[in-house]
Amino acid sequence: MIVATATALLVSTLLCGAAVADDLPALRQGLWNFQRTVNGKKIESTKCTSPTEDMKKMSAKLEKSGCRLSPVKKSGNVYTYTADCSLKMPKGATLNSRSTSVLTVESDSSYRLEVNAVTDGQASKERLVAKRIGDCPK
Repeated sequence: MIVATATALLVSTLLCGAAVADDLPALRQGLWNFQRTVNGKKIESTKCTSPTEDMKKMSAKLEKSGCRLSPVKKSGNVYTYTADCSLKMPKGATLNSRSTSVLTVESDSSYRLEVNAVTDGQASKERLVAKRIGDCPK
C-alpha cells in the first residue's frame, strides 16, 4: 500500500515535466482542464496555469532531488523522455524509479501525456489529457 501510494505520487510528480523544458513546445497560459488516469483511477482538475512554465519548474525540482533526465527525443509532435530517480523518503528508505514519458502535442492548447514507470519493481501507468478551456478569471 505504501509503495502504491509512493508510486502514484512519484508518477504524478514525473508527469508534470521530467524533461528538459527548453526542448518542449510552448503551451499557452490560461485555464486548463486535466483529465488524469492513474492505474485505472480517474482524477480531473482545472487550474489556471502555464504548462510550459510548470514543466520547467518541475524539471529543476527533479534534477535538484537527484533525478537524471534524458534529453528529449522529438519526432513530429511527439516528445519522448525518461527519468531515473532515487529519492530519499521521510523514514530513511530510498525509492527508485524509472519512467518513460511520451508527450503528444495536438496544439498550443491541447496535449496528451503517457507515463510508464517502474518504482521499486512495481509498474504503474498514467495518462493525462490536458486542454486549455479559456482565459484565467480576472
